[in-house]
Amino acid sequence: MALSSIIDTIAEHWEREIIPQLVDYIRIPAKSPHFDPDWERNGHIERVIRLAEAWAREQPIAGLALEIVRLPGRTPVLFFEVPGDAARTVLLYGHLDKQPEMVGWRGDGGPWTPLIEDGKLYGRGAADDGYAIFSALSALRALSARGVKHARCIGVIETCEESGSYDLPAYLDALRPRLGNVDLVIGLDSGCGDYERLWATTSLRGLAAGKLTVEVLTEGVHSGDASGLVPSSFRIARILLDRVEDATTGWVKPAAFHVPIPPERVEQAAQAAAILGDLLFRKYPFAGSTRPMVIDGAEAMLNRTWRPALSIIGADGLPPIANAGNVLRPLTSLELSLRLPPLVDGHQATLALKSLLEANPPHGARVTFDTAQGATGWNAPPTRPWLARALDAASRAAFGKPAAAMGEGGTIPFMAMLGAQFPQAQFLITGVLGPRSNAHGPNEFLHLDYAKRLTACVAEVLAAHASADD
Repeated sequence: MALSSIIDTIAEHWEREIIPQLVDYIRIPAKSPHFDPDWERNGHIERVIRLAEAWAREQPIAGLALEIVRLPGRTPVLFFEVPGDAARTVLLYGHLDKQPEMVGWRGDGGPWTPLIEDGKLYGRGAADDGYAIFSALSALRALSARGVKHARCIGVIETCEESGSYDLPAYLDALRPRLGNVDLVIGLDSGCGDYERLWATTSLRGLAAGKLTVEVLTEGVHSGDASGLVPSSFRIARILLDRVEDATTGWVKPAAFHVPIPPERVEQAAQAAAILGDLLFRKYPFAGSTRPMVIDGAEAMLNRTWRPALSIIGADGLPPIANAGNVLRPLTSLELSLRLPPLVDGHQATLALKSLLEANPPHGARVTFDTAQGATGWNAPPTRPWLARALDAASRAAFGKPAAAMGEGGTIPFMAMLGAQFPQAQFLITGVLGPRSNAHGPNEFLHLDYAKRLTACVAEVLAAHASADD
């Protein structure tokens, strides 16, 4: 297929139809159920899945069938199917639920206020990854219009990914008879090292998350009266965190959270670091004179993809400074997010973290760790020659540069689930989350030109897959 012939068509489709849909999508605060427990009553997830469904039904793709699949008490899934000309099946994946608002958005925008500037669409969720359903069907539409052969394609677009995809296993079971024998998975929920080539993700980290609470009193007391006698809940939390992490270096201490890094991934990290150079560090908005934890590019790549790392992502029990009286507080709660290497079992790691934090509490304080998520990461199977050729050809046609690959530090639980269900499948995990796109943070954006070109690359891979013989 002459990929260059469809890039302009796809770009025009994006301008005419897809970008307006994504603008409307951003306006809907469809927070994942972990952040909106009343999601069903609030109706925002329902709104975004119906928005995507309505658009999809209008696409002139031969044989396209789709439906919103619902299981009682679970977030819905949008499932589509397009018949193919080859005895193969491709599964395309994305999600529509979003992370919460976060502080720090620019004054003329916001998480639910779409803004287009300098070729970027700002707002929560478009890049992570509301664009996926639109990109997938735009690629299929371009192939259909030209009569280009492709395999049977199915799509699973969930609405629980940002909560750990805990509803998805039930849907995979329910849809199993309709999935078929999937031999290629295209996931559009990942990142890119730069906006100058097609990037394939070769690994994803897992996650152990939950809320650590330290209670020392039943109510707050005057700090002048109690300090020095009543232990500080914050100090005890610090002691407990030191069981997990070396505060000086950030190194996660327990061996249970580490794995040997495969040699091919070490080599790949070095290659990606050489391509990216100082962009690997410049993409982060460091404040003042803040320096990265490591300065070697290859080690930095491995730190963010194959080594565990702890983040404190929220806190309760700490009043705003404006309301902070001289009170020794009764409790401190911290939300912990421990990223895990791809080959560590997320469930077992979460239990190990709970045991580590709750054992022998200092000063006999009441310590609890309420687990929230335990997700296992993913390591890609070896890439077959046909897919390697297709990725490189697509990248050269769409961007003028060869394709590249690297691990990602995020978590997509769906990939591990599919890897177990379809052990012979090939995977193209990719996405638009490149430098400064800031998924989950303020001023998240979708790089529009990159998204258009990535869509063309997906079309090329689908066409190559239909005639693959190695």
